[in-house]
Amino acid sequence: MNLTFSGTDGIIILSVYAFIMLFIGWWAGRGKKLNESLSDYYLAGKNLGIIALFFTLYATQYSGNTVVGYAPTAYREGFAWLQSIPFMTIIVGVYLLIAPRLYAISKRANFITPTDWVTYRFKSSAVTVLAIFLMLWGLGNYLLEQLVAIGQAVSGLTGGTIPYEFAVIAFVFVMLAYEWMGGMKAVAFTDVMQGIVLMVGIVILLVGAFTLTGSGFTGLSADIASTAPEKIGVPDTVTSVNWISMILLVGFGAAIYPHAVQRIYSSKSERTLKRSLSRMAWMPPITTGLVFIVGIIGIQLYPTLDVAESEQLIGMIANEVAAINSFYYWVMVLFFGGIVAAIVSTADSALLSFSSMVSNDIYGKFVNPKATEKKKVKVGKFAGIAVIGLLLWIAWNPPGTLYQIFVLKFELLVQVFPAFALGLYWKKLAAGPVFWGMLVGAIIAGTMTLTGNSTIWGIHGGVLGLAANFFICVTGSLLMPAPVETQEEAKQLTSLQLDQVRSMEKTKSLG
Repeated sequence: MNLTFSGTDGIIILSVYAFIMLFIGWWAGRGKKLNESLSDYYLAGKNLGIIALFFTLYATQYSGNTVVGYAPTAYREGFAWLQSIPFMTIIVGVYLLIAPRLYAISKRANFITPTDWVTYRFKSSAVTVLAIFLMLWGLGNYLLEQLVAIGQAVSGLTGGTIPYEFAVIAFVFVMLAYEWMGGMKAVAFTDVMQGIVLMVGIVILLVGAFTLTGSGFTGLSADIASTAPEKIGVPDTVTSVNWISMILLVGFGAAIYPHAVQRIYSSKSERTLKRSLSRMAWMPPITTGLVFIVGIIGIQLYPTLDVAESEQLIGMIANEVAAINSFYYWVMVLFFGGIVAAIVSTADSALLSFSSMVSNDIYGKFVNPKATEKKKVKVGKFAGIAVIGLLLWIAWNPPGTLYQIFVLKFELLVQVFPAFALGLYWKKLAAGPVFWGMLVGAIIAGTMTLTGNSTIWGIHGGVLGLAANFFICVTGSLLMPAPVETQEEAKQLTSLQLDQVRSMEKTKSLG
């Protein structure tokens, strides 16, 4: 985003945001022994209220990259990118399918990481290790996506005064500092700040963009129809199939983001969780819908951009909006500072989850099972530094556009979905078919990605792998079902009757 804002103004705004995030980290961790408890450090003591939970879920699903990356995609694909609204909507639907039941079980079994569920349900080291690998793969790609976006956003906001590489390093340092001080609680509270700024900024950016065109949406559509009819016409069959494929890939994949699953665990109560998710259902049209329109406006304003140039679309539009008057100028400066804060706040969620899985799942379960929780937290912190160092090296030469990085992380992560969706409801699901389903699905998706054939007839490799995955899980469990005693144990492990009895007893005692 090559902006022409004053470099000094950008540096001042970014410094203010950085200070606020550091203050939140200090405030969240003051007087608390976060380093001695996995639950306190990684899950905020499982006590997030509706406001903090809503905004941290919002930050998990959206980030500054939603603005920076999705608008250029809308510019390149035209109205076919309307798919960004339903694929964000289906995520909430999948949350509602798995989240309440998973929350109730996690409360009973004291889960810390997503693969605690996998271990609890299937009791198989092979399934657990494979799930850990696939989830860490997804988190690594997610972090890489955010690091690339941080560098572009800071460099653009400061007019190149702060180079891309220095921008990434500076804000990674800020992120590590407040996360070390406040853990999940600091992450959730910074999410509240970035969520508010992002929502307000998107609306004002859209209003300013329409001011530039001098026409409403009808006039915009007519102009595109005459200058770029391929971007407004009825999609061909392959594009339509790809649309459905993308909805499935993102809908199932994003709902089991490791940091999204941990937000489910962090809820203060099931009622708080459901209320937060019901509000999340309104966010796709408000967020990705408005960003989509901004991208479409870009077609009218800059009709001949190539792929590389289109990646700078938001910065180009913001420049012109900022030039309208001083009000728009300062709002755009604040907005782009907020984008940086939003990207950092999204990256910290992924980093915290990555650290928790290394400390609890790898170190705690396989390397040193007798380690204290304090030791595990310490290992997780240093593991976070190590992975950030590796990803910074990759981020200097990012592999493709932000959208390509975005798709890459889902191809393997989504293969864990059957272990959650089927495992929560179907007692006959056996560990062996789950392992082979995940492995075959991952091989199909990974092979297609590595060979450059990411889709076949518009269907993503991750979706083809997921179909094979489901087939193996279901067919294998029917042909070679788990022993009866194992099925009964699975039924007990996933039963909510115990939770309902305890709830009734608690209500009765309070009455």
